[in-house]
Amino acid sequence: MHSAAPETAPVSRVGMLRLAFFSAVVSLIAVFAAVGSTIPLFNVYRAEDGFTNADISITVVVYSVATLATLLFLGRLSNHLGRRPIAIASLCSLLLGCLLLLDVHDIGTLIAGRFLMGLGAGLASSGLTSYIVDTAPPRPPWLTSVASSQTVMLGLAVGAVTSGALVQYGPWPRELVYLVVIALLLLSAALIGLSPETATPAPGAWRSLRPRVGVPARVRGLLPVAAAVFLATWAAGAFYQAFVPALVEDQLHTRSPLILGVVFAAYMGPSVLGAPLGGRFTPARAQRLGMISFLAGMTGVITAIATGTLVLFIVATVFAGAGQGIAISAATRGLLHGSTLADRAPIFSVIYLLSYSGATIPALIAGRLTSTLSLPQISLGYGALALASALFTVLGARDPQSTALGNGKTSGSRPIGHRGADRSWPLRGDCLSGDGRDGGQ
Repeated sequence: MHSAAPETAPVSRVGMLRLAFFSAVVSLIAVFAAVGSTIPLFNVYRAEDGFTNADISITVVVYSVATLATLLFLGRLSNHLGRRPIAIASLCSLLLGCLLLLDVHDIGTLIAGRFLMGLGAGLASSGLTSYIVDTAPPRPPWLTSVASSQTVMLGLAVGAVTSGALVQYGPWPRELVYLVVIALLLLSAALIGLSPETATPAPGAWRSLRPRVGVPARVRGLLPVAAAVFLATWAAGAFYQAFVPALVEDQLHTRSPLILGVVFAAYMGPSVLGAPLGGRFTPARAQRLGMISFLAGMTGVITAIATGTLVLFIVATVFAGAGQGIAISAATRGLLHGSTLADRAPIFSVIYLLSYSGATIPALIAGRLTSTLSLPQISLGYGALALASALFTVLGARDPQSTALGNGKTSGSRPIGHRGADRSWPLRGDCLSGDGRDGGQ
């Protein structure tokens, strides 16, 4: 009779951890489904409220800046306050954003809603992914990496496609998708509320707000090529948010919100396949392969815009999306080579800065140029950036020094749920493949 209690407790804890893992995955999908749900509505706002392409590009910039600032300043807060409070805060921020977007008739409301979404996405990218890593079962061994990274891309793709279908075929086209997302966010908050905490509250919360930026000297030589990869691919991601809605309608001659959602998903979704594919090659070879594929895809996109061919546009988008998944995961894997737990938060801070600079600066410049240049001409500028970055990568990519290997193995031996780890994970899921948990070995 006395032997039953010791066996019951571990079983009960395993069950609670499984609930927490499920809750974190569902919540992360809900967060980025909310982020992706706005994309198919951009053309509705343009047509019915008179928003310009410059207005839409500003919303993309505001979202990116809010996410970056949250990641840099609040990215390690869940180590001190706990995973659940940060997860709830992220869901509440998205919920408020969706409530605002239920009644969009001026650009200020759209900007405010996207700002709140950026804040929530930044908190989720640190707190919820850390929660996933803490609670993931040990088998199968690949589950932690896939769940913590590719869930983001899944949420974006599902949100965009579902939104497009509801806008096109459902009632209340401007409101229904946000009502659905609000319900999903509330369900996620309830699940998190029922789940156990995995991080013991600890002092140092205020000190954790100070960003730490830098890469170890052993991989500093890899940074220029990595910067080229991050800048070009994230710039393309912002291009798909800010300008592709108008291009699909004006140049590809379709006003279907569902098609617009499919196009956005066609760029984000293949990254899920591209990231693990890049793991079959060394970081340098994978970066070259990824950027060549990315350039081929962007060339096809520009050709499709010039010829008005929707099918070519979608096929080329898939190639570009897969290419960026390969290249980004390889660049991140190289920078994390041989990293220790103390190295990773500063490394990811550098990745955030480069990536969101790539998303923000070209979109801001292009938005200001929309009054003098056509969208096909602006797309040529993004193509030129892809060409320059691909050439630089092909000529300059190299692998990290093998002498750092030992450190990577050592750091990777730490327990997954170790509270002391700074797990400030990146927003884009493909940045995690490799994986950040073990130094990319």
